[in-house]
Amino acid sequence: MGKVISEKLFEQLREHVKKHLATAPGCHDMDHTMRVYNNALTIYEMEHDGDIQVIRTGALLHDIARPEEMLSEGGLCHAMVGAESAEKILKDFGVGDEEFISRVAEVVRKHRYRDECHPQTIEEKIVYDADKLDSIGAVGVGRAFHFAGRIRARLHNTREEALNSSEYSVNDSAYREYLVKLREVPVRMLTASGRKLAEERAQFMHDFFDRLNYEVYGF
Repeated sequence: MGKVISEKLFEQLREHVKKHLATAPGCHDMDHTMRVYNNALTIYEMEHDGDIQVIRTGALLHDIARPEEMLSEGGLCHAMVGAESAEKILKDFGVGDEEFISRVAEVVRKHRYRDECHPQTIEEKIVYDADKLDSIGAVGVGRAFHFAGRIRARLHNTREEALNSSEYSVNDSAYREYLVKLREVPVRMLTASGRKLAEERAQFMHDFFDRLNYEVYGF
């Protein structure tokens, strides 16, 4: 990986992240982190741009503060806290390149799906897109149902019921997550490669929920 982080150090960082995320729910656990990591590598290879070390390290650490956000019941922003945690972790592991640490921290800070999130560098955009990509497609369907099950929401509901409900309610179904947020993911992607991959996955989700509506309601 070059002079900033060796492969040995990267593996040590990976083990640290894995242990820290051991209590995280399935939607944001180590499996999610590694899917985002692999998505980031795919987008990087398609874009032929960016610092691969910043991308790899930022993807690995992007959700490092999820457990803290959960303990605070949403009072803390995992992206903001995670950026600070990423800086500390890298320094604790002996990384001395301040510019590199700052760039990784910004990747973590700007990966979250929020209107105020404005990734600027190609590394920030790639990890942002990689994270969003994991929320759609077949994986996105699985994650949406996983979350709905955790909060005891209905398996499925009508469009009207879904759109007229609130978060964490019985009608906060996987279908609501799709209607409110996930179907908009492709237009929010920041790289051409990420957008292409997202459009393919989005079509699968569209077809899936069309089929689910047909099986449940007959239309």
